[in-house]
Amino acid sequence: MVHRSLLTLGARSSSRRLSYIRLVPDTTRHPDEPDACPGALRPHLAADGALARVRLPGGRLTGDQLRVLADAADHLGDGTLELTSRANIQIRGMAVASVSTLADRLAAAGLLPSATHERVRNIVASPLSGVDGHGLATTLDRALCAVPELSALPGRFLFTVDDGRGDVAGMGADVGLWPLDGHMAAVTVGGRDHGVRCSLMDAVPTMINAARQFLTEPEIRDGVAWRVAELADHGAALAARLTDDLAEPVEVPAPLARGPIGPVGSAVVAGAPLGRLTTAQAHTIADVADMIIITPWRSVVLPRRIDADLLWDADSPLSGVTACTGKPKCAKALTDVRAHARATPSGRLPVHWAGCERRCGVPRGRVVDVVSTVDGYQVWVNGRQCGTALSAQQAAQLAGEARRTV
Repeated sequence: MVHRSLLTLGARSSSRRLSYIRLVPDTTRHPDEPDACPGALRPHLAADGALARVRLPGGRLTGDQLRVLADAADHLGDGTLELTSRANIQIRGMAVASVSTLADRLAAAGLLPSATHERVRNIVASPLSGVDGHGLATTLDRALCAVPELSALPGRFLFTVDDGRGDVAGMGADVGLWPLDGHMAAVTVGGRDHGVRCSLMDAVPTMINAARQFLTEPEIRDGVAWRVAELADHGAALAARLTDDLAEPVEVPAPLARGPIGPVGSAVVAGAPLGRLTTAQAHTIADVADMIIITPWRSVVLPRRIDADLLWDADSPLSGVTACTGKPKCAKALTDVRAHARATPSGRLPVHWAGCERRCGVPRGRVVDVVSTVDGYQVWVNGRQCGTALSAQQAAQLAGEARRTV
């Protein structure tokens, strides 16, 4: 663990180091395919309208900013806020003509500090490090926006800032910070430790240099790669560019697929049912919290429990259950997975319901995958198919058994 001087640390939780084998969605792209990752200024056109993704580096936003997002969802979108696996917020169901109005509102609220870099501000930080909004994630965000050429990073390029507890170090970031003590840190590349070490004082410049090298050096990027993990050497050549003295690599913590729910130190973590907040819930949260932290596990860190229909207990059936948008809002989805996911029994392992084989939004780590196909649902556990051609009821029952026994 690192000292509290790194970030404003809250109560510490132990990291989970689990071995796992599981299917993951294919996120590679053809070199001639444009970067379609949505942003606030360039939304994705879904079956239900425009979808805008608002980046929240470190998952942090103020109560006033959350009110702005809730009002935008009410007046411009479908009345809900979607929490993503990178601790961002999405507004969907908008008319294309409303995008400029949304941009104006975001800019006025301080949620759009850089129009050129808004899609590349992908920074996930340990959410229990505190709610003061300061620290290395904020410094990294400012440094990223200050380098003009880095606006050309792919929209999926991910930075992580772990505070030493190992909760986000295993997210497979293109460039990550993983403190080893109160002074030194490993800079992971492509989700791996290749031996890059630096002081915490030099962490942000080293991470920015890594991103610049990936973007501007064709021989490192293989000319066309979108993510460091796609490189044949998994980023080894990039790591060698960052230092003349590589240390002995150590094992990076395994991904944490399900975060804590309930009281944690002086804070409380509330889960958003199926990863979505109604605007009424968002306003209630904003009324009691000056600073809110969205986690990559689609939950919210608050100063205290509030009167809102959120998930306050890790044993709640919907705790750890996520779902993609599904039908009818997504044109690729085969069924209404959100409706079916609500029948999932409680258990320890997280469960993700996907409306098609793309598995959008699936968390990293050990997850029970429930995937809709033309023949019915499939259930996958640790890369092993446990059922196929299942009804929604059968899939929910099998997923419940899997999450209780695996």
